[in-house]
Amino acid sequence: MNQVTSNSSRFNLRAQVVQTLLKVQQGQSLASILNTQLNQVAERDRALFHELVLGTLRQWFALKSISLPLLSKPLNNETVETCLYVGLYQVLCTRIAAHAAISETVDATKQLGFPALSGIVNAILRRATRETEDFEQGLQQAHGLPSWLFKRLKKDWGEQTEALCQSLKQVAPLTLRVNQRHIGRDAYLAKLQSLDIQARACLFSEAGIVLEQSVQITQLPGFEQGWFSVQDEHAQLCATLLPDLNNKTVIDACAAPGGKTAHLLEKFKPAQLIAIDQDPSRLVRVTENLNRLALDQSHTEILAADATKWNPVQPVDCIVLDAPCSATGVIRRHPDIRLLRQSSDIAQTIELQKQILEHMWQQLKVGGTLLYITCSILKSENEQQMINFFTEHPDAKEVKIEADWGIEQVHGRQLLPEAQSGDGFYYCKIQKIA
Repeated sequence: MNQVTSNSSRFNLRAQVVQTLLKVQQGQSLASILNTQLNQVAERDRALFHELVLGTLRQWFALKSISLPLLSKPLNNETVETCLYVGLYQVLCTRIAAHAAISETVDATKQLGFPALSGIVNAILRRATRETEDFEQGLQQAHGLPSWLFKRLKKDWGEQTEALCQSLKQVAPLTLRVNQRHIGRDAYLAKLQSLDIQARACLFSEAGIVLEQSVQITQLPGFEQGWFSVQDEHAQLCATLLPDLNNKTVIDACAAPGGKTAHLLEKFKPAQLIAIDQDPSRLVRVTENLNRLALDQSHTEILAADATKWNPVQPVDCIVLDAPCSATGVIRRHPDIRLLRQSSDIAQTIELQKQILEHMWQQLKVGGTLLYITCSILKSENEQQMINFFTEHPDAKEVKIEADWGIEQVHGRQLLPEAQSGDGFYYCKIQKIA
């Protein structure tokens, strides 16, 4: 299929959005391309570009389900289909004037090399403006997930699936973790309020604050001084589940981008903290975060290492294992996962989790604690992984998490994504008893 991939001034903003979405369909993650793509967009348009890319991805499969019945035959053209979804997203989900959304999207279709098919895009978008209520209803009712994922969630969560799908279509809230080495949460909330920035304390995280309006993070008070980080509320619960780590030796396995590493140093003073990750480029973020937060790193080591093979000098007191997973719990923040993740990936991921878990378990002292974490909502990566682990490890004992959050599983607790609250996370706390 002929696709335009080079950028130039002859492409309007919608065409640039479509080009970015085509790259995602070709298997590139937003994390790897978004900044480059943004830099090619005029500064005044970057916020809109960002919204159109993420919003269209968030609604991708819902937009697909409402547009398919409108086509007499499949388009079989990724570029034009993407133009159609971007147009429908604008008409149904934004405040952009319909006439502007339609004309810009039709122009984009022509600019990207398909003038003959621009009439179809025009006709469907105009119909959407005439039958807005029906289209909005269709969008609302669609589960909005690739069919393989929907089937898995249905199997795992039964009656909860519909509410879960609706939650996954929402925009995730912007949540801060206050660095309590610098300032208390209440004091920081007071600072925000004095600047008329709407914010509230998180329900479950003692250091968390949800921002209730759109803000520029770098402009918030104390950014340069390291008073806070951006971190989901449910991810913040990690540090609250750990035993006292003062003067202990700790491994943060699969540590990048370093949110948990930083939180451990904010809450404890370990004798040694070793943060490992296989990807050296992602470890740069860990160092940058720790530096900005002005945390004591004199007993911290950041290593590029493979968690299935690397051994510490001697066994350690605690391991925080944020295992690789499908990331289905954070789809709201990373909507490209809807397109990038395939059903066939899951079995490979489960095997990798098992390898890391087995190897890390060997690095733990008797009496030590391993906290197993994923940002997945699939039971095969969470509950089932733990059932298999405990079956094979008589030297392992679950430490029940007594909490008023999440859903108790056979082992561990599962948090599901909630509107105006945290993402999907799973935690299981394990003690080595022999």
